Amino acid sequence: MSTELATGYELQDEPYYLPLADEVEVFMAAYEQRLPVLLKGPTGCGKTRFVEYMAHRIYRQGGNSIKQPLQTVACHEDLSATDLVGRFLLQAEETVWQDGPLSRAVKEGSICYLDEIVEARKDSTVLIHSLTDHRRILPVEKLGIILEAHPNFLLVISYNPGYQNVLKDLKPSTRQRFIAIDFDYPELSEEASIIAHESGVSATFSDQLARIGQKIRNLRSHGFDEGVSTRLLVYAGQLIVQGVLPRRACDAAISKAVSDDVEVQRAIAELVDAVFPAD
Repeated sequence: MSTELATGYELQDEPYYLPLADEVEVFMAAYEQRLPVLLKGPTGCGKTRFVEYMAHRIYRQGGNSIKQPLQTVACHEDLSATDLVGRFLLQAEETVWQDGPLSRAVKEGSICYLDEIVEARKDSTVLIHSLTDHRRILPVEKLGIILEAHPNFLLVISYNPGYQNVLKDLKPSTRQRFIAIDFDYPELSEEASIIAHESGVSATFSDQLARIGQKIRNLRSHGFDEGVSTRLLVYAGQLIVQGVLPRRACDAAISKAVSDDVEVQRAIAELVDAVFPAD
């Protein structure tokens, strides 16, 4: 039975992304020099969409015919080096080798994006070191070979500094192999534009949802360090588009989604009520 990770993105259509600073220019400069990139920022702030956008811009708009310009891996505590590099599988009566997403990217010259790298096992983190310096190689121990990275290959990783701790943080030996781009939640007007585009909700509702997002992120005194993601605000907009009343949409997509703490939920509900008062 195949255990292949379904990670490849064809990206025929350009993903929507609203640049917030100079992240596009910095990423393009890094790509031109094939410098590995680290994206840092809170959950749901657009890191993955940014990588999709850049992969499309680099490969599709550049006329590159590669079928899957982006290999994305959602890292977790059980993700091993074998999952990334590849493994032998039994098919019919023979054993065949199956490349992992990192090996495919290295061979084909696509972008490999390791999302939330700190969640992966340590052997997975160590594995990428040889791809992030002048060597640009990937040892495949089970085959006894060393893959030289395609000239167009680029490694991108991300993590959320808000969740870092002693046990889950990037070691200096890994961190200092990447150039870093910081991400954060957009300003109110920018976030409203994103919500409107992604959900289809009206400008009035998107502005109200963006204001709710900013107010929730100010709930520092409740131990609520990150607030609500832009992704959840978009979800609330999508519920509203489907006819769900705004306060109920915010309850389902925001209040109940971000925390199980009754006090936090109550504080969020009060903020929602201030923006969407009862009739």
